Amino acid sequence: MLENLDLRTDSERSYKITSNNKHTFFISDFSVVYNNGMIDIHKINDLFQDAFTHIYFNLSENDGFNKLILGASLSFREIIILRTYAKYLRQIGFRFSQAYIECALTHHPDITKQLISLFETLHKPVKNKRNSPQKIEDAILKSLESVRSLDEDKIIRQLLALIKATLRTNFYQTHDDGRYNETVSIKLNSRTIPDLPLPTPLYEIFVYSTRFEGIHLRNTKVARGGIRWSDRPEDFRTEVLGLMKAQVVKNAIIVPSGAKGGFVLKEQKTQKNIKTEVIECYQLFIKSLLDITDNIQNKKIIPPKNVVCYDDNDPYLVVAADKGTASFSDIANNISKEHHFWLGDAFASGGKTGYDHKKMGITARGAWESIKRHFRELECDITKTDITTIGIGDLSGDVFGNGMIYSKHIKLIAAFDHRHIFIDPNPNPDVSYKERVRLFNLPTSSWENYNSKLISKGGGVFKRTEKSISLTKEMQKILDVNDTAVAPNDLIRIILKAPVDLLFNGGIGTYVKGSTESDADVGDRSNDYCRINGMDLRCKVVGEGGNLGFTQKGRIEYALKGGLINTDFIDNSAGVDCSDHEVNLKILLDNEVKLKKLSEKKRNDILMSVTNEVATLVLNDNYSQALLMSFSAHAAIKNLGLHTSYIQELQSAGLINRQVECLPTDKELLDRKAAGLSLTRPELAVLLAYTKIIIKHEILESTLPEDPFLSQILATAFPASLKKKYQYAMNEHSLKRDIIATQLSNEVVNEMGITFVYRLQIETGATVEEIIRAHAVSSRIFGTSELQKTIEALNFKIPMVDQYEMLFNIRHLINLSTRWFLHGNHLKGDLAKLISHYSCHIKTLAELIPTLMSGLTKRYLTELTERFLKVGLPIHTARRIATFRAIYTSLNIIDVATINKFDLLKTAKVYFASGERINLLWFRDQIASDTRDGHWNTLARLTLRDELDIAQRQLTESIMNKDKKESSATKSIDKWVNDNKRALSRWDRLQEMLHSSAQVDYTMFFIAIRELLSLIITSQ
Repeated sequence: MLENLDLRTDSERSYKITSNNKHTFFISDFSVVYNNGMIDIHKINDLFQDAFTHIYFNLSENDGFNKLILGASLSFREIIILRTYAKYLRQIGFRFSQAYIECALTHHPDITKQLISLFETLHKPVKNKRNSPQKIEDAILKSLESVRSLDEDKIIRQLLALIKATLRTNFYQTHDDGRYNETVSIKLNSRTIPDLPLPTPLYEIFVYSTRFEGIHLRNTKVARGGIRWSDRPEDFRTEVLGLMKAQVVKNAIIVPSGAKGGFVLKEQKTQKNIKTEVIECYQLFIKSLLDITDNIQNKKIIPPKNVVCYDDNDPYLVVAADKGTASFSDIANNISKEHHFWLGDAFASGGKTGYDHKKMGITARGAWESIKRHFRELECDITKTDITTIGIGDLSGDVFGNGMIYSKHIKLIAAFDHRHIFIDPNPNPDVSYKERVRLFNLPTSSWENYNSKLISKGGGVFKRTEKSISLTKEMQKILDVNDTAVAPNDLIRIILKAPVDLLFNGGIGTYVKGSTESDADVGDRSNDYCRINGMDLRCKVVGEGGNLGFTQKGRIEYALKGGLINTDFIDNSAGVDCSDHEVNLKILLDNEVKLKKLSEKKRNDILMSVTNEVATLVLNDNYSQALLMSFSAHAAIKNLGLHTSYIQELQSAGLINRQVECLPTDKELLDRKAAGLSLTRPELAVLLAYTKIIIKHEILESTLPEDPFLSQILATAFPASLKKKYQYAMNEHSLKRDIIATQLSNEVVNEMGITFVYRLQIETGATVEEIIRAHAVSSRIFGTSELQKTIEALNFKIPMVDQYEMLFNIRHLINLSTRWFLHGNHLKGDLAKLISHYSCHIKTLAELIPTLMSGLTKRYLTELTERFLKVGLPIHTARRIATFRAIYTSLNIIDVATINKFDLLKTAKVYFASGERINLLWFRDQIASDTRDGHWNTLARLTLRDELDIAQRQLTESIMNKDKKESSATKSIDKWVNDNKRALSRWDRLQEMLHSSAQVDYTMFFIAIRELLSLIITSQ
């Protein structure tokens, strides 16, 4: 301790003292020498005594920074500032050790004092500051010119950068009795810190204490994620950063983006005291976060006391349970209430007034939506068919336990956790299901609690601590191996490679990686000896109920060999989705409590009463995303070119990092195209998540949330039973804009696909705001939502290929319709009136248009209708879906009739009959059947289609304007034909030339359409 104060012991004298009451004391008297010359005892007396006392009683750390007490005349608290930043530097992988940093600062005490002066000037809450921060910074930079060591220069500049990146700190806060906080928390603007590991959060809060250290990372201002007790003191920020990255994409479907926090203990405790220490440090960590977080009272932002804020208002801080803190929600919420934090017990989801995820089984149920969708692609109905399964986890766990009691058709042949290996070579589905339910309902259990009498011949439960496990013939057969005895870790590897239907991960740890990754790359040392590569998996389907069971490269490798897998953030998003619904509901109802319209007891009763409705909302999200993933994978080969350009666009805009997200390079994509491959589901999942995130951000930057019509989507985020009574309260919700943006983003992407918005931006130059408006109008005027539900209800009644073709027809119609509205001038007015106008007329035309169709389109309609009838659709539904290819034309018909005040039905008849007369259907069919790849080819086809629409509209107007009193469409067309025989003769000859051409290219089409437009203009 004395050496760290830069003192050398010269001599020591010990004294024994006995008090009057016979107590004996020993006093050591040291004579010490300061190693760096003379010091002014009177000047440093108080500094030294104060520091010595705090260090001796472990209230301040004993390290080389303490040399600055005498060397720079700094107090022990001022040194804590430097120590805090040094501890943070260690977590971001700064190349220099703490000891080296200590040396750099002790070598330059004057610069060190300037750094402290800068921190104080920036953050000490005093009204009149003597020096400006800029002057101090300039002085530091001037002093650095005399620093000869490049390393020391680098260290000081990095500390300077951290001080400048600090937005808030609790360093100057005190308790009521004048004591300073036990912790130091600093809020950092991460994107201004040099050389931070990717991805870079928006904000992070680092908390330093002699007892623990912690970090909380946020991707955006409104973000949520769990707080974990980490066991990685050397690199807990790396662990938390990886989890935040995963949380960002997982949270794409909910209001907040991703956040994550973690803390490590620094004091060694006995097993008996460890739980108490974890809880106390968790409490200190949470308090430290709230110390520098804004509050809301009476709709006004209340900044934290004695904190200078260099950022905007920032009141949204939500935490959740995680590894080691699973039961801490009530602890966090009690702290929230003590701080009078505006979120109350919405601060930490779950707890005594929140939703019990294990009781609801919500995370596992969500994962099973993905699993069912995978097996749907295999035409296997797992609600009726037994599936062989291997699992990771134990039945006492929430995700694994609920996952394994989801279906009676699970044949669990093997599973393992960190304690045991379970093998049941030929399980009886009914018997084993009941036993799994029994174990799940025990207060605590392990695989050892499984009734051994119910395990089939040759199976058993084995401890992972055993030296070797013998493999029976039954085990060898079901696991497809010849080994007679293996070590437990090797048996786990064999189980993971088993040829089964399903691998269900509901445990902790990373067990599958890519073959190009090392175990060190994975960062899960405890499972290095039982991990396999993705290419070694032989299961048909993977369900990721747990987090981080696979690396992304492991998933991609498995998917490239044909395995069906999404990602953990797709499969297990139901947990965070449920928590977000809970938070939003509590914010909604708490506002009613504050207004005395609701008692707290009644609020809690309402929360519990809508549990099933919340679960339904959450599972609908899982179902929709699983369907979208499947549909996207189904069309992935066809869309590889589009996906390639989309990835390039995201990368060039700085919105995605290919390397971080494990997305293939352009060369790898070309190789896949040559091999007939596409993006895998794990890669598509990344694009899906970022698409939703980007669209949500663009919506928040627009006026869309304020639109009277679009804002109605707000109610869909809440249980339907609350809509009537709490509609006004919903409109006053503090997260109203964010919820609307989330719902709109989910709606457009789930309904139209990953690249819909991007493609329309490229094709039309429209903004995201305009595309969202156009899509909202299009999807509602055609009423596709109910029709899509009808099609989705046909699972296992019709082949999946036919089902997806039906869905494609719907999507194609909305795509064309959205483009149509983007090209027009319709979206500036009242969307509700616009939708009412078009939907009313579309209903009128829907029955008429099929009777007006002819040629290839008529034949296509008939064939499609017959196909849909054969697979079991009612005649009305079959015809409606098949008609979607042509019903798009109703938009032009309605527009022409409305603008010119024509009769709607006659306009429709003229539109179709005139198009047939000049054979425009042939042009449309030629364009539709063209499959040439490339951006310019796509734009050419779209432009040609638009030109044809314009021509057919103008043709209809020209014919009907010739004789407005004529009620017969046929007579009107005949009259127009007679009046334009010469021009039509030229048009017919041009068509004959086109039809006789061996190959028709776009140039011919453009010339032909130009001729047609000229004909129409001449005829007017």
